[in-house]
Amino acid sequence: MPSNLIASCARALQERGLTIAFAESVTAGRLAAEFSMTEFSGAILKGGLVCYDAEVKKQLLGIDRTVIKRFTPESEEVTRELTSRLKGLINSDIQVGITGLATPGGSETAQKPVGTIFLHLLIMGKSIAVSEVFEGTPEQIVLLAADLAAKPLPTN
Repeated sequence: MPSNLIASCARALQERGLTIAFAESVTAGRLAAEFSMTEFSGAILKGGLVCYDAEVKKQLLGIDRTVIKRFTPESEEVTRELTSRLKGLINSDIQVGITGLATPGGSETAQKPVGTIFLHLLIMGKSIAVSEVFEGTPEQIVLLAADLAAKPLPTN
């Protein structure tokens, strides 16, 4: 069941006649799944791409390998690229890109620990970048990331 925030957001998107699409790395499709469980999913959800692995980011979305190598697959810069490239693949009013680290073994550092989430939204052309560090199990981090993605969106 989606959180109250996601349910409110879905209702608000439907009331405004807006659609949404996702390019997901760390959440591996969970954002789209959460929005799909709302009663408004048929009106608002266009679709999503899971691009968990760096090779998929390169091959499917065309992210330049030098950008990934320089900034890492889990970074603000790569997330911005995911979001802007999603706009050309899925026609929607809102594009959401998300990367981050819910488990060890990625590009974590002392400055970018496990729990770091990078989010980028294009809301009818307006760009919003957000990053946050969460603590908890991988599932808790992913669910917190889903709510983080809904926060900049309309909720009433």
